[in-house]
Amino acid sequence: MPEPLSLLLPVWAGDRPDFLADAFRSTVVEQTRRPDQVVIVRDGPVDARLAARIDELAAASPVPVEVVALKRNVGLGPALDAGLGACAHPIVARMDADDISLPHRFAVQLPIIEAGADLVGSGLIEFGDHSGEELGRRTPPTDPADIAARARFADPFNHPTVVYRRDLVRAVGGYTDFALMEDYLLWAKLIIAGARVANVGEPLVKYRVGAGAYARRGGLAQLRAELAIQRRFRRLGFTTRAQYVRNVAVRGGYRLVPVGLRRVAYRNLIAGYGAGERTQRHAARRGGPS
Repeated sequence: MPEPLSLLLPVWAGDRPDFLADAFRSTVVEQTRRPDQVVIVRDGPVDARLAARIDELAAASPVPVEVVALKRNVGLGPALDAGLGACAHPIVARMDADDISLPHRFAVQLPIIEAGADLVGSGLIEFGDHSGEELGRRTPPTDPADIAARARFADPFNHPTVVYRRDLVRAVGGYTDFALMEDYLLWAKLIIAGARVANVGEPLVKYRVGAGAYARRGGLAQLRAELAIQRRFRRLGFTTRAQYVRNVAVRGGYRLVPVGLRRVAYRNLIAGYGAGERTQRHAARRGGPS
């Protein structure tokens, strides 16, 4: 049976009103299967233009919109946890305020959730200044066992693409305030809890890549976050000692290399660019489906 869906969309002072309008339109108005509610979390004060655009989108929306206005900027994890509390429906989809959903996104993902999955992500297309400008594709693992194995080294889900069961996410503690790694920690907790996980290899979201994207993935703050998440994974028993050492060496080192090398490492080791094509070639060599 079809289950109702809440869309969880955080906004903060750094977001652009026109990008937000595109994100909202693509994920609500233009969907072949629309969400039943939208929760916009305003993470701290925003300027008058962005506030006005939020009000306009809410007033013109074809589905109910609730705006959760936080008095101060608390960061992505706590903002999402606050938004989960306002989600009226047991299934929640994530979206960022500068990305674009393809029109059939929920028509593809929701039947997988309704068939019993707890967490479903998808591939994504990276774009630059214009949505038609494709810069790359991230193809996640799709088999549940491959997802669990991948999670011990790198994030197996593209966060802006996911749909999940609200009550299970809250049961494992939600996102919490784990800056820069809140989504990765949540997936690990869900996998430990036995969540039924899935990914659609097809890209269902277009992800905006801003200037300096690879520079922001490095530096001391990212290194500290990386080391913190690896320590947490080890304490949770999510990784073995050998996996911990590997991750600190490879992922920690990745945070410190020059930007050019980081871009290559990210695309080839971390983010799964072209993973779908490699999997298909491997299956073909083994006599499997192409």
